[in-house]
Amino acid sequence: QVQLVESGGGLVQPGGSLRLSCVPSGAIFRIYVMAWYRQDPGKERELVARLNRDDTIDYADSVKGRFTISRDNAKNAVNLQMTNLKPEDTAVYYCRAYLPANAAVYWGKGTLVTVSS
Repeated sequence: QVQLVESGGGLVQPGGSLRLSCVPSGAIFRIYVMAWYRQDPGKERELVARLNRDDTIDYADSVKGRFTISRDNAKNAVNLQMTNLKPEDTAVYYCRAYLPANAAVYWGKGTLVTVSS
């Protein structure tokens, strides 16, 4: 069973930065497609950034140039560096792991990011 543990959320002022971290336990995370999603209350969960197994990356248009997803092989973690944060980035951010071999999907419990002055 794969468990995903997110950390790094919090309150930040507009223009500030935060780094989210996702540590998958019970998995060799390089075989998974790792991604960050976010969900605002009353809205659908949306893709923020995805790190594919061949290291190609996909970003939502709304975060391009501001967010960076990366692997930390030493810590077995997938990070999301967020800069120039805007109030509309406020949401619960979820880490997701997808294993193409059997279409298994795992979600973390989420971490809240609030961008407000």
